[in-house]
Amino acid sequence: MSIKAPYTDVAVNTANDGFYKGNSVPIALISKGILVALVIWALVFPANANSVLGSLNSTLLKGFNQFYIIIVGLFAFFLFIVAALPQTGKRIMGRPGEGKEFSNFSWFSMMFGAGLGVGLMVFATAEPLGLWGSNPLTVSGEVAGNSKEAIQSAYRYTFAHYGFHAWAIYVVTGLSLAYYAYTRDMPLTIRSALTPLFGRLMNGFLGNVVDILGVVATILGVSVTIGFGVSQFIDGLYAITGMEWLMNLTGETPAPSTVGLIAGLLVIMTLSIISAVSGVGRGVKYLSNLNLVMSLILLLTFIIFGSFMFALTTYGTALVDYIINFFSLSFGAYGPQSAAAFAAALPAEAAPFAETLQAGATSPWGSFDGFRSGLEGEAAGLSEPVLQATYAAGDSGRQFGWQSAWTTFYWAWWIAFSPFVGLFLARISRGRSVREFILGCVVAPSLVCFAWMTILGGTAIDLELNGTANGAIVGASNTAKLFVTLSHMIDGNFLSAITIMSVVLIMTFLVTSADSGILVMNTIMSGGEQETGIKHRIVWGIVLTLVIGTLLIAGKSDSGADPMEALKSAMIIGALPFTVVMGLMCISLAKALFRDGIRDRDAIQSKTRQNANR
Repeated sequence: MSIKAPYTDVAVNTANDGFYKGNSVPIALISKGILVALVIWALVFPANANSVLGSLNSTLLKGFNQFYIIIVGLFAFFLFIVAALPQTGKRIMGRPGEGKEFSNFSWFSMMFGAGLGVGLMVFATAEPLGLWGSNPLTVSGEVAGNSKEAIQSAYRYTFAHYGFHAWAIYVVTGLSLAYYAYTRDMPLTIRSALTPLFGRLMNGFLGNVVDILGVVATILGVSVTIGFGVSQFIDGLYAITGMEWLMNLTGETPAPSTVGLIAGLLVIMTLSIISAVSGVGRGVKYLSNLNLVMSLILLLTFIIFGSFMFALTTYGTALVDYIINFFSLSFGAYGPQSAAAFAAALPAEAAPFAETLQAGATSPWGSFDGFRSGLEGEAAGLSEPVLQATYAAGDSGRQFGWQSAWTTFYWAWWIAFSPFVGLFLARISRGRSVREFILGCVVAPSLVCFAWMTILGGTAIDLELNGTANGAIVGASNTAKLFVTLSHMIDGNFLSAITIMSVVLIMTFLVTSADSGILVMNTIMSGGEQETGIKHRIVWGIVLTLVIGTLLIAGKSDSGADPMEALKSAMIIGALPFTVVMGLMCISLAKALFRDGIRDRDAIQSKTRQNANR
């Protein structure tokens, strides 16, 4: 028996006149209201905002860390199953006979541009180095941090954070948007992806809620990206000019000052708003080509003057190790370790000191030696075997602390960024098969990310291992690691030229990211329209600037605090509701693909019967 046609009559009610002409008033006002309230709170009560956001973030992680880990694993396996099944993988995202909008070369080039951005400029060196010192194997005591033995596990988790899982998050959103837009002629908005489950309800309040969650998640995800990028931009300017007012030089490690961060933010966001308003965004193609050229020059610099053979060997072994451990990386989730569970795992001699011992034994950033040296009183007199058993009893607590602070942060970041990148991937993939879209958008950019991480990060690790850097790269802030690595790899005028080029590259990536983020938010507000009013681009540019600036100030409200903490906490909190939306997207897409398969089969059978009756 045939089934009814899919519901496709999705419409976003937009204003016919006034300031919000062409835009959804509820989406605009509610999303702006949420963000403006956040801005006012962080501006008027910065210490309270930082404290409350941090506390709420900690509470949510205790309850939802396992949810974040497992659902991202499910995203990856869902996509690979959809790609592998013949009936779903071969479906074309477009009308019958419709060709591909872009050539394979252009398609891969644009995906390369999406994958190689501010995040990679910051973390291509910082991520492998950070994980070299701290990852689940070093936390458990299986290998020593910053050793040759820790390289394999460092890259296992580097590839996890920037590989198939990360891109699967983007592709879940992108595939859902592209499938409905190109096979059913529906608006390219978040609400369209849930129509197989909720039908006409997506035209009302529920649809507005879904789009608002997409807008809020996007602006917080873009904010974190720009926050990291501006910090690296200031580090680069300091490396070039030596202007001390840009930096806070009072701590152990020089870091951008609040004044420097705000100055850099204003420069970047002013350029971004000008780009969005003036139509310079139409030249993004040429700017992307320039970025690609500068990126290749930076990569070639590391290939020629860095540790390319070390990187090449690491790439191969790390990729195999990543694939072997793919299932455990997908579903190895940890929950918080309760005081009772820790006490129950202690040896009898340590049981009286359980409360004193738990904090040190479950800290994911320490070591056994640090745990032992930090003990006082009677607890310090416990024997070596008892202390080792005590430290082992806190392993699940350490694993949870590490995972929630590192992997879950990344999953929340990618989820918050997925409306932005997903919409971009959808826009460039008309006419491609579902299988081609999944494999092309998950595998290809992941391999590019892996190359950057092994070539740039591998050089930094090798410089530390052979004694050239002597701890300087490890000791630098995350956003300064790239420049410190360059300074130990090359020198003279060439170093100055490459540093200046890197700063320009960071700036152009930041401008295009912010500009594109502004356009995406306006696209969602206007019900899928790509051409939006100039005044709304200005407003969203100002809102984005205020969100980043005030949360950076709130993060610095505590002396010595990381200015990114408030931003990261807000982003993780904001990403959680959209994670639920993405889970529903998977269920919705599975239903749509299954029922479209039945419709196609019924259509073929009907045509066959008609031909037989002639």
